[in-house]
Parts: sequence; C-alpha cells; structure tokens
Amino acid sequence: MKNILDLAITSPSVIPELDSNFRPAMLAHQSFLKSASSLEEITDVKIVLTRPDESAYSFKTSILAPKAKSSSLNFFFLERFIKFLLWSRGAAKIYCTAPRSLCDELNRHYESNATGQWDADMMGHRIFEEDFEIIHCSEADLPEEKSHTANLGRHMEGCRIGFDLGGSDRKIAALIDGKTVFSEEIVWDPIPQTDPQWHYDHIMDTLKVAASKLPRVDAIGGSAAGVYVNNRVKVASLFRGVSESQFNSRVKDLFLELKRDWGDIPFEVVNDGEVTALAGSMNLNRNAVLGIAMGTNQAAGFVTPTGQITPWLNELAFVPVDYHPEAPKDEWSGDRGCGVQYFSQQAVARLIPSSGIKVPQGMPFPEQLLVVQQRMAENDPKAAAIYRTMGVYLGYALAQYSQFYDFEHLLMLGRVMTGTGADLMIQKAKEVIQKDFSNLAEKIQFHTPDEKSKRHGQAMAAASLPDTASD
Repeated sequence: MKNILDLAITSPSVIPELDSNFRPAMLAHQSFLKSASSLEEITDVKIVLTRPDESAYSFKTSILAPKAKSSSLNFFFLERFIKFLLWSRGAAKIYCTAPRSLCDELNRHYESNATGQWDADMMGHRIFEEDFEIIHCSEADLPEEKSHTANLGRHMEGCRIGFDLGGSDRKIAALIDGKTVFSEEIVWDPIPQTDPQWHYDHIMDTLKVAASKLPRVDAIGGSAAGVYVNNRVKVASLFRGVSESQFNSRVKDLFLELKRDWGDIPFEVVNDGEVTALAGSMNLNRNAVLGIAMGTNQAAGFVTPTGQITPWLNELAFVPVDYHPEAPKDEWSGDRGCGVQYFSQQAVARLIPSSGIKVPQGMPFPEQLLVVQQRMAENDPKAAAIYRTMGVYLGYALAQYSQFYDFEHLLMLGRVMTGTGADLMIQKAKEVIQKDFSNLAEKIQFHTPDEKSKRHGQAMAAASLPDTASD
C-alpha cells in the first residue's frame, strides 16, 4: 500500500515540534473517505462485537466501494477501526457486513500477521477464553446490541483500604467513612519479577501497612494496570515477567487468594483506568467522564452519562493514534503508533533525545521523567517542548476518542501529569481542538485535580469500589 502516505496519511495542521512525522489517526480516516469522488463510492459497514457474557456492541463505519479508485485501502482502515473497537470494548467474536473478501482478509491478518495474532490471542485465549474470529454476515443476521454497566464505586461507609498498582509504584490509602486517614506511595519494580509470590508478598505488605492505620478493615478495593474480569487477572503488564504456566496457575486468581486471606471481606479489583474515571466523577460530582492516567502505561476509563462504569476494556494504550508507517512500536504488542508511546512515561523518554536534554544511557523511564519534571520546574524550554508535543498528540487523540466515548469531562491523572508540564500539555491540546475540531471545543472540559489527588486519587476512589451492604 505504497499510496497510503500520498492519499490518506495526513499531516496535521498543528505539528508537534519534536515529532514532525506524527500522522493522526483521526485525520487519516477523514482523508480516506474524502478520497471518494461521490457518495456512491462510499458504503457503510456495520460491526457487532460479542463477548461470552452475551454483551454485544454495535458500530458503523464507512469504506470505499469496490469501484472507487482507492478501494485497496479498505483493509488498512477497517482493520485499524476494528483495532480501536477491540481494545476499547473487547470481543471474542466480531460480526461484520463488509464484503466477504474483506472479512476473509481480516481473518488472515489475525491468523498470520504478528500484530494480528497478538490481538487475536489476547482477545480470544487470554481475556475471553474462546477462539477469536471475524464472522461475515448480512445486516439482518447481526446480533442485537446488548450491554451491561457495573454499579461499583461511591461506597464510603466503614473502614476501607484502597490500592493502585502501577508499573513503577504502588499507592495505598486508608479511609474511615470517606475520610482519608493515611496514604502512601511506594516504589517497586514488578514487571521483570518472575515469582508470583513476590507479587503476592508486596501487595499483602502494602495492605497490612494501611490496615495498621485503621481500627478494622471492612472492605478492600483495588486499581491495577491490565484487564480484570470478576476479580480475575486476564492480561496485565505487571505480571509480564511471570511464565505462562505460573500466570495460569497462580496469578489469574491472585486477588481471589488475597480476598480469602483477608477473611472474604468485600474485595473488588478493576482496571486502573476505570478507577481514574470514577475518581474524576466523584471529585467533580459529574458524569460523562473520560479518565486518562499517564504513568508507566496509558490507562483509561469511562463513567457513562448516567454515572456508571462499564465492563469495557478501555485499554487505550493499545489503540493506534498515529498512522505513520514508521511510528514507534509498542514493545509488547509490536504494533506501531499505539497510545502507550504517546501518553506515558515511555512517551517522555522517547522525546528526550529530540528535545536536546541529556540523560545517562540506560536510565530507567521513571528517572528520565523526573529529570524532565525537574527541568520544567526550572523553566527549561527543552522540557517544555516535550509537554507541548504530547499536548498535540492529546488534542488529536481526544477527537478520535470522542467518536467512541460520549464524554464531556476529561480528567488527567498519573505521574506524567505531576508538575507544571501538565498545564502546557492541556493548553496545546485545547489549541488543536479549537483549530481542527471546533465542535468539541465547548463540549470537552479539562480537569486536573490537586497534586495529591493526581498521585493518590485512584487509590482513594478504589477504596469505594466494594459494596459492603451486598456482602
């Protein structure tokens, strides 16, 4: 597809100063459809994602009709569209009304392409534990839409512990009737650890520290990077060092084990992105909140306009936001242009060489981030350029996210958002939205909590997850 760059991979009107190669996914899709010479050259495709719990999520997109000059690009754009759906909603089966030849090409992608195989394995075997496939069907045979929401969170009564497990630190909070009596951040390095017992011991020790600040423990709520279904670990970067056999035998039920060891008190663990959004909704007393946490990874979560969190995956770290063919690779999935390389401490480290800031070779990402934040505190223009560049990324990504999430409030949390760089990032994102997506300028309201909440807000909100009245 040598003509993709010429035809549809569009340069943005606001160019990130440290990344002139950035090609926003949102603009590419718009350009792709504009390549049609008439409406007759555009055809709608309906897609329904299904999961074993009988959830079914329905979407519609458009591709070029076979007679259109650039219809050879259909596979690229349909696969990228489905990639967003997979990691925002999650699915074991996808029903699609695209031409059978396109559905067959998609299945070949998931069977033989390295990044496609990774997506299919994660969705099918790891998360939903059944074979993943694209199913060609007519519109009449599409499954009916059916979705669920979860009534977790906002429970404040009693003595509670909340924790948030990230890739470079773990946070803990102890609350009594909604008032935080203790919070702490502890540095750790879980990703390379090969022994599940190491993870268990460190989490248990953290819980014991918080418990020592309370007269009793009525409930424990947790936030952690990864995919969690009914308190079971399905996919989590925190445990990447653990072998597959030990993951299956010990890690999958690690939090159920912890629950038993705490006397089977109410105990809930969900994706850290969901708790980001919940924290924002609780803090703002508003719904329709998209929460994004920029830390070791990119976490995201969503509180619906009616105030509920969802069982969607919301793993926007794996969603492509940059369609440049040489966009940086995600080290885990192998795919290019994914959110983790744009909205995390990895993004900061990736931009440091272009900024002109010098750091020792091999310095860990968290330490590189601290260097940049210290430079920001000293008003270093090189550090400011990093945050402005990430702000451009954010502006275009938010326009893309708005196609799939009905949000009005954006809450920004995480280690990357600590310090004055956060203001620069948001300012630049607003500039992009105002210039290229003015219809969103008044709809999206940006929110950043105080410094303590940025770092500890997720743990505090996580404590509210369990409903003690129902146990």
